[in-house]
Amino acid sequence: MKDAHVYSHYRDTVIGAVVDLAAEHEDVVFLDADLSSCIGSTAFQKAYPERFFNCGIAEANMTGIAAGLSAMGFVPFIHSFGCFASRRAYDQLFISVGYTHQRVIVIGSDPGITAQYNGGTHMPFEDIALMRQIPGMVVVEPSDAQSLYSLTQQVYHSGSSAYIRTPRKGINFRYGAGDEIVLGKGIELADGKDVALIATGSLMVDAALKAKDMLKEKGIEATVVDLHTIRPLDTDLVERVAKRCGRVLVMENGRYAGGVGEMIAMHLAKTNPVKMDFMNVGERYGEVGNLQYLAGAFGFTAENAAEKAERLVR
Repeated sequence: MKDAHVYSHYRDTVIGAVVDLAAEHEDVVFLDADLSSCIGSTAFQKAYPERFFNCGIAEANMTGIAAGLSAMGFVPFIHSFGCFASRRAYDQLFISVGYTHQRVIVIGSDPGITAQYNGGTHMPFEDIALMRQIPGMVVVEPSDAQSLYSLTQQVYHSGSSAYIRTPRKGINFRYGAGDEIVLGKGIELADGKDVALIATGSLMVDAALKAKDMLKEKGIEATVVDLHTIRPLDTDLVERVAKRCGRVLVMENGRYAGGVGEMIAMHLAKTNPVKMDFMNVGERYGEVGNLQYLAGAFGFTAENAAEKAERLVR
């Protein structure tokens, strides 16, 4: 597995993974919605110009084209900002891709508050809920560069359509090239006995790990789970940590309705009901600001996570 430490941004990482796949598999093609400079897909265009298609600011049409390419035996990767890749192209994803059993891998960039200065119109809080409604659609939200690179390649080999949820800017290194990262299997980063913090994406996993240290100072031992694969849900891991801790806090950069928290709550209600709380955007729309401001405004902080977890325990 390639060492993702060579990349300087998440956008370079996800495009690098697709370029490397294309080097080995001639069926890989890439479609962009006039955002090549934003995601860095110009690297794919330079390497494989005959397999790159800029579809313009027409995400629904891009998705329909991708479905047609899939019907011809190609495996299309398509990209737009997460709000457009999910909401704007949803009918085409559901019908042209899902209903007709075509295969398309969607890169939805800048999910949730990571859209920052693009503001509320560009903040997809509901993209996870939408993608979960498409039968067979895999949904991943990696928490660092190595898992992003690895899971991007694994969704290609899975044979399924997929939605990859990733920021464009910034980067985080949590895993190394030798670490085991498996599609469909979350990673337990800490194994406390009092409360389980189940988090998705770099923003929330970082907050969960910091909250764990805060809780330790108060005598509370927290489990931390990096739930990089949202669908299919790693039910064995979820059940195991819920049974061990009896209390679960689910942390996601999105909406509760149809999101990760609701999905886990529904599963545990059937298998092992426990005390739960949730960190999400609730019923709010997005707003303009930098990531630090938005994390505070929406309560996506380690301090808030630690407070919620402590209330569950106390």
